[in-house]
Formats: sequence, structure tokens, C-alpha cells
Amino acid sequence: MTNQPLPYASPVVLLAPLTGRIVPLADVPDPVFSSGMLGDGIGIDPAEGRLVAPCGGTISQLAGTGHALTLTTHQGAQLLLHIGIDTVELGGAGFRALVSEGAQVEAGDLLVEFDLATVARKARSPVSVIAIANGEAFHIAQRAEGMAAAGRTPLLVLRPAAGTASSPAAASVACSAPGAQVRRIVKLTTPGGLHARPAARARAAARGLDAQVEVRFGDKRASLDSVVALLGLGAGEQAVVELAGIGPQATLAVEAVEHELTRAAEGETAPAAPSVTVSRADGVSPLAANTLTGVCAAPGIGVGTLVHLDEGEIDLPEFSTTTPVDELHRLDQALAAADAALGATIRNALQRGADAEAGIFAVHRVLLDDPTLIDAARDLIALGKSGGYAWRTAIHTQIAILAGLDDQLLAARATDLRDVEKRVLRALGHGPDVHSILPDDAVVAAGEFTPSDLAALDRKRIVALVMARGGATSHAAIIARQLGIPAIVAVGDALHAIPANTQVVVDATSGRIDHAPGTRIIEQARLERQRLLSVREASRKLSGEPAATRDGHQIEVAANIATLDDARSAVDNGADAVGLLRTELLFMQHQLAPGITAQCESYQAIVDALQGRRAIIRTLDAGADKAVDYLALPPEQNPALGLRGIRLAQVRPELLDDQLQGLLRVRPFGAVRIMLPMVTELAELVRIRRRIDEFAQAMGRTDAIEVGVMIEVPSAALLADQLARHADFLSIGTNDLTQYTLAMDRCHAGLAAQSDGLHPAVLRLIDATVRGARMHGKWVGVCGALASDPDAVPVLIGLGVTELSVEPVCVPDVKVRVRDLDYTQCRQRVQELLCLESAPLVRAASREAWPQLARTNQAPWSR
Repeated sequence: MTNQPLPYASPVVLLAPLTGRIVPLADVPDPVFSSGMLGDGIGIDPAEGRLVAPCGGTISQLAGTGHALTLTTHQGAQLLLHIGIDTVELGGAGFRALVSEGAQVEAGDLLVEFDLATVARKARSPVSVIAIANGEAFHIAQRAEGMAAAGRTPLLVLRPAAGTASSPAAASVACSAPGAQVRRIVKLTTPGGLHARPAARARAAARGLDAQVEVRFGDKRASLDSVVALLGLGAGEQAVVELAGIGPQATLAVEAVEHELTRAAEGETAPAAPSVTVSRADGVSPLAANTLTGVCAAPGIGVGTLVHLDEGEIDLPEFSTTTPVDELHRLDQALAAADAALGATIRNALQRGADAEAGIFAVHRVLLDDPTLIDAARDLIALGKSGGYAWRTAIHTQIAILAGLDDQLLAARATDLRDVEKRVLRALGHGPDVHSILPDDAVVAAGEFTPSDLAALDRKRIVALVMARGGATSHAAIIARQLGIPAIVAVGDALHAIPANTQVVVDATSGRIDHAPGTRIIEQARLERQRLLSVREASRKLSGEPAATRDGHQIEVAANIATLDDARSAVDNGADAVGLLRTELLFMQHQLAPGITAQCESYQAIVDALQGRRAIIRTLDAGADKAVDYLALPPEQNPALGLRGIRLAQVRPELLDDQLQGLLRVRPFGAVRIMLPMVTELAELVRIRRRIDEFAQAMGRTDAIEVGVMIEVPSAALLADQLARHADFLSIGTNDLTQYTLAMDRCHAGLAAQSDGLHPAVLRLIDATVRGARMHGKWVGVCGALASDPDAVPVLIGLGVTELSVEPVCVPDVKVRVRDLDYTQCRQRVQELLCLESAPLVRAASREAWPQLARTNQAPWSR
């Protein structure tokens, strides 16, 4: 039988090989599987001990222990079926294979029987994985959710990639090309030998190197590119294999593979499974059935009744029944009412210290007054159209233009336009006011919330928000975090299928919603929510105390703020200082750029409220997603790479000059440290530092003025030693540093889960920053969201960061985490993490190294 794909792109439907709960691959409690190192796929938490064939094909590999096998389908897809996690260490106990290598099977044929009780008791987890080992030839087009029945439930739909071939023969190409070979002999002492985990790690270790590596065992040989072929070698415990490499980087590749196999042989402990938020006495996750998953937008737990908020398309009359003059008057009144409502919303947000929320609605207010929209609507009304129809048409025309542009930031502006559209239509009397009718303990669901939706809701009745679409950096997500409402985004259209008034449990931190749970699950969730509130309150009582590790290493825990109310909140939550004062909102609140005196008064009020705490104030970081309308900046194809931060001084130098002079006037002298955003090279820092010194000299200041640099781009991190010669401190903005390092737009909803600041590349840049600063005796802080990430706190401290600046509400919890750590251990363990291959592996390793932090993983933080 040939293993080549058929010449047509026929889909391959795989039935569930096990009965049980379907688990997304990212939630499989093993980083080798969850990170996709063994291929894309899906997991199943089995409810019975029977593994059946998901389709017809050939058993191309069977582990001697019976816990795993590879099935090659008739179309050439190579399916790895792996029962449980770390089950190789059971040595075959509890497993009985009913097929042999080379056997032809059909869908539903029984392949392996196993004792589920033994696996659940002795293995690290019974969760089993179905992975596509030759993912370059086949991709997953559809995935099932919920519960699966073995041999009956369609689990995955595969589609062949165009122009590819996949076969074990093709995957096991001998290193027979001309040139010198590099050879090494390695003895496998890992329990089970060359099984799935060490095979996947070995393959990952050599990726990116210009070399071909082959593993030889007896008369068999397999290319390192194919995990299936490696498993087929049958190299068990104590087996001696030969590594053979050829190519310009063959030595490096072979050494990397040898290191992985040797590291595995030295008894590396597998990373612990991620903790679940709500646990049950029987050890089963309460989110095991009827579960949908998404991305955490705002952490926490909510239990309540599901309410669908989505409104259908409003049926608007196209033509007016009145005169165009009357219709224009109605539209003007609606625009004025919407503007007044926005003004009240902004004032309310500012009073609550919700600066990000106020900034979002400030942008909406600008859009509401946009002459392009208003003139287009007026022209349509002049042609006899109704006000509502004209307004919606004008909005949709602009949305269509933005949709045709390949720019995520402009796509976000389309969402803002839809919000403005709905607000004016409601003012015109179109559409029911469904927002005000909510039951107590409402879990509100929608395709995607707009800020106006959230502003109109009775927030006291809401326990959680769930969205089918959206991203963790959307405006709705930002507002949910500021309100402290648990929220999940990107759940998918399955959310709409849950009936209204269904009782649900939302574990937003884990990105899960469980619909129609049992009584005991609901009670456990409520108890866990109360426990978390109690933990948070206990943390607040100790928040005024310093944060020091168990071995006495001091860490300053500061606050990120933007308003006077934020400053008061920072003091109330025990912040040691202000690590980042964002000044953008001050500029957004004015119709024109505030002058020197107005700025000084604003900064002075905040410094006075800090009661002696020092404040790091960042100069204006306008541009990209921080729009200041009156600056009238030129349009840019990619705003994230354009006139941002101090680059703005290239076109508006008077803005920076006025701000620097306003900052230098704040008293007492020394209470303010100045921080410069988006620095990319030393010349920028030297030029602005010289300007600061000139202003200080002109006003008669003789004291030293501390000036720091935000490390937000890779070039700044790599030049940290140069910058630290002239800067007094460095502060790492991990949000932008992650964006620019991984080339992932921080506003892109589809990349929210992958844009992770714990990526080893980002961590290496942080490490380079700290090392560069130490060369000149300067300290390094982190003011990005990573500073309050539970998995990241010990990593950052281990890298040598001495200040963590977080949102005010997060200060107490971060201080508690610091006090639970041992600085010496953090320093020792962090270098191992820098050698890992992905952010999921770093997170898993962090949780294994510092399990005491798991209990605080529900604290208010966001990546």
C-alpha cells in the first residue's frame, strides 16, 4: 500500500478514538504536546479504557509498552495516538495492544485496551493526544468540541496541503549527500527510550540549523525531521544510537540533539500540569463537560445566568416621511445627545480613575464629530433618505474602506465606528434598550461588545462577560479589566448555541465557560470565587509592608498610573512608588496641547497625592493606538512603526520642550524622574538629555535630574550597555518589546494567545538589558503587563529586575508573590528557562519551579 497522498485534495475525517471530554491541544497538561512539538492535534480526557482506529489505515509504529502507536491513513496522514501523559514510565502495565505493526485496520477497530484506573492513578495525567505528525502535508480544517464517543463522533477534519507528499520513506532520508559527516554515539537511559517526548525535543533542538541529522539504531535509520520515523526505530531504554549529521552546521545540530537526549537521560523532571482554577474532591475538573474555551481578557470567576446581548440588524426605513430639513434637525439632535452622553461617560470614567476607558470614549467623541461622516449623512438626507438610514450608510461606507486595508489598528477603528453608529441610532429612537434589563448575577454574552454596550449595562448585575470574537487587547477587554469583571474573548460561534437563561460557570483566567453545570460544580465555583476575594483582601492588609524575598532581597513594587485618582489608588494599595505615569490622557483631555503651566499643575497634583513617593513620568507617547486628534499627524501605513514616543519631537519639537519644562518645575525637586519612550539608539537619549540640562540650567536647578529610558524595541535592549552609560535607570515595556520581537501586532485578536512576553526571545532581551545596565551600576524595572503575570514574577526577579510596576489593584498580590520567593533559587533556575524553546514551555517550567505561586494565579493580571 502506498503512503503517498491521493492526487486530489480530499478531506480526511477522523472519528474520535476514545470516549471522553475533548481537550484543546493548548490545554493538554504537557508542554511538549500543548506547544505542538509533536504536531497539531487535539486531546481527549478518556472515560473508558478503549482506543479504536479513527479511520482506515496501517499501523506503522507500535510502542512496546502499548501506550502509543502511529496510524498512517490511506491518504498518507501520520496520526500519533498517545494514551495519557508519561505513561511510557508504566512499562506496559495496564496496556494490552490488540494489533501489531503493519496491520491493516478500519475505522472503529479496537486497537488497545487499557486500565483507565491504573493510568489515572500512576500516570501524570490520563489526557490522551491525537497529533498529526506530518503537519507539513496535512492541516486541520475543523475540530470538534464537547464530548466524544469512540468510533462515532467526528473529531478532526484534515485537508492535504497542496503539492506535498508524506510518507515514512520520504521522512527518513539518509545522510548520504557528499561531505564530511559528524557522528556521535548516545546511550538512551530514559525510561522507555526514544519515545515521543525526547523525540520531539530532539527534533526541536536542531530546527533552524543548516544541517540534516539522522538517528541510526541497528540496521534502521530515521531522519530527525520525522518523529514518527524516530519512534519507529524502536530504540528502548539503554539502547545505543548513532547520530549522523551533514551540512554547514552539522556539528551544532548533532551537539544540540545529543544535549537533548542526554538531558532527558539525566532524569529531567517533566513540567507539572497547569493548575485548574476550581477543583473538586474527586479530582476531576468541574469544567470537564459542556465546556467552551477562549482567551482570557479579564481574570476571575463568575457564576450566573447567561444573557445574550446581541441585537439583530435594525430595520430602518430608507426614505423619510418628513422633509429633509426636519430629518437634518433630528440627526443634529441625535448627534448632540450622543455627544452629551459620551461627555458624561468620559467624566464618570475619569472620576473612577478609569483612564483607559475615558481615552476610548474620547476617540469615539472625535469620530462623532467627523465631518466626513456627517457630510455624507447630510448629503443622503438631502436626497430624501431617513436620518437613521443615512447615518448607517455613511458609517458602513467608512467601515468598508477600512476593511480593505491590511492594518489591524485600522480594523480596531472599524469597531469604534460601529459603536458610534449604534449610539446615534439609539438616540434616533431605533432599536430596543435591551441593555438595562438584566437579571441579578448575569453572565452577558455577545459576538463582540462595544464600549457603548458596556457603558449602558447595569454593571452591578454583571458577574462575567463572554464574547464569541474579539481580542484580549480590545477596548471592551480593557474596560472589563478596569471594572474588575471577569471576561473571555474569542470563544467562537458555539457561544450563540447556548440557550439564554442557562446557568454557567465562567473561569475567565483559564479562558473557560461551563454551561449547564451540576449543583456541586456551581457551589465549588462560588466557594473558589469567595476564597479568591478573601486572599485578595488579606493581601491588601499587608500591602503597606515592603516586598522582600525569603532570603532578604528587596524588590520595589510600584504602580502604573495616568490620573490623580490612579495616584490615590496606588497609595491605598501600598505601592512603593509610581513606576510609570502615562501622560497621554492629559493631552487627550484638551482641545489643544496643554501649556507648561497646565502640565506642571497636573503633575504637581499627582505628586502631592503620592505622599512622598517618587514618580517616574513618561513623556508623551502618542501615535499608533494612542490617538491625539489635534496633533494632525501625517497618515502612516504602519503606525506602530511610525512617529511614536520621542520620534514625535521630529515633527512637533515644541510638545516635548513644553512637557520637559513642566516636569522640571514640579516640587520638591527630585520627586519626579523623567522617562523617555521608544528610544532606539544612544544619540536620541544624549540629545534629549542635553535639552533637559539646558532647561534645568535656565530655571536655576542645580540638583541632579534622573532620566531613564523605556526599553521597548530590540535595538534598545541590545544597546542597553550604551544607554546605561547616560541613563540613570532602564524600564522595560514588555507589551511593545514582545510585539516588536515576535512581529505580532499587540492589537491583533487572532494572535492574542501567541503574543506572550515569556517567549524565550523576549526573556533573552530582558536578560541582555539587565546585564548591560549592571555594567554601569544602573537598575532595571519592568512596567509592562508581564510585571504582574504570576508565571513571570519569579523569572523577572531571577533575571535581576529590581522594580515591578503594575496596575494599582495588582500591587498587593505582586508583593505577596515576591515574599513567597527565594532570590537565590530564582537566579539559579532562570538560566534554564532561557534555554527553552517556547513560551508555553517557559510557563510550564515556571509553575513547576515555583508551585507556591499557583494559588495566586487568579489575581488581577493580564498579558
